Amino acid sequence: MFNAIVIDKVEGNYHAALVAQEESALPEGDVTVAIDYSSINYKDALAITGRGPIVRKFPMVPGIDFAGTVIESVNPAYKAGDKVLLTGWGVGEKHWGGLAGKARVNAEWLAPLPQGSDARHVMAIGTAGFTAMLCVEAVLNHGVKPADGLVLVTGASGGVGSCAALILAQLGYQVVASTGRPAEADWLRNDVGVSEVIDRAELSAPGKPLQKERWVAAVDTMGSHTLANVCASVQYGGIVAACGMAQGLDLPASVAPFILRNVTLQGIDSVMVSTEKRPALWEKACKYLPMAKLAALTTEYPLTQAIDVAGALLTGKVRGRAVIKC
Repeated sequence: MFNAIVIDKVEGNYHAALVAQEESALPEGDVTVAIDYSSINYKDALAITGRGPIVRKFPMVPGIDFAGTVIESVNPAYKAGDKVLLTGWGVGEKHWGGLAGKARVNAEWLAPLPQGSDARHVMAIGTAGFTAMLCVEAVLNHGVKPADGLVLVTGASGGVGSCAALILAQLGYQVVASTGRPAEADWLRNDVGVSEVIDRAELSAPGKPLQKERWVAAVDTMGSHTLANVCASVQYGGIVAACGMAQGLDLPASVAPFILRNVTLQGIDSVMVSTEKRPALWEKACKYLPMAKLAALTTEYPLTQAIDVAGALLTGKVRGRAVIKC
C-alpha cells in the first residue's frame, strides 16, 4: 500500500483527496519508483483544484514531476537502487504522476539524478526550475550578454520566475523582476538577487504596439497583455522566452516589435524535451540552482498538505518552490 493524491470526477463532481492505494492500481510501465519528493507547480495546482483542464482521464494521480529510487525495472536502462527523476511527458495529466508514494512509468521518461544532487535538490528545482533553465538557455543562445542591458522576468515571485531570475543573477545579468506581490521586493533583491523590482501593473493592462525600449531580453510566465507589453518594450534585436499563461492564453499584440525591432519571441515547452537533451540541462540547472541558493526559495510540505498548497499557490500565497515529501 502507498498514499496518493487522487483526482476523480463522478457525475460531474470534481474531487481530490489523499487515499491509500494498492500497488496493483499503478498504471502500465516498465519501471516502478519509490518516490521521495515531488513538488507543486502551477499546472499541478490547476489540476488539483479543477481550475484548469489539465487532467485528461480519471481517476488521476497529479504531480508532473518526482524524484526517487527505482524498486523494480524490466527495462535494462535502469535497475533497482538507481536514483532517478522525471518531469513532463504527460505524467500527472494522462499518466499517474508524482504526488504519491510510488509511480510506475516508462523508462524513457526518466533521467538519472545529476552527480552530487539528491531527490530533494532536484525537486526544489523541479519542472519550474527545468523550464527556467530552458528559458535562460534561449537567452544565452540568442547571444545576449550581461553587459548588453537589463533582462526582465515576469511572475518573478513564482516558481519559474524566481528560478529564472536566480539563474540569470548567478550568470551576472542585471535582472528586473515584475511581481504582483510588493511585499516580496526585499526577498527578490536579497535572496533571489534581482537588481530592480517593478509592479506587474506596469505591464498587465492594454498598451501601445511599440513602447520605450527597456530590456534586452525577457522571460515571461504570464502571457496575455503582459507578454504583449513585454514584446513592445524589448530593445532592437532582443528576445522574449515565453513559457507561461498565468494572466491568460491570449496575446493581444501587434507585429510591430517583430518587424520594426527584429524582436524574437521564442516559445518554451519543458514537457516534450528529448530524452537525449535532458541530462545536460539538468546538470546546468543543478549548477546554477545549488541547494544553498535554493534554500531561501523553497518550502517543504508533507504529502498530506499537497491539496491545501495547490489552492494557496493559485491565490498567490506560495512564493518560490513548494516541495512535497512523499
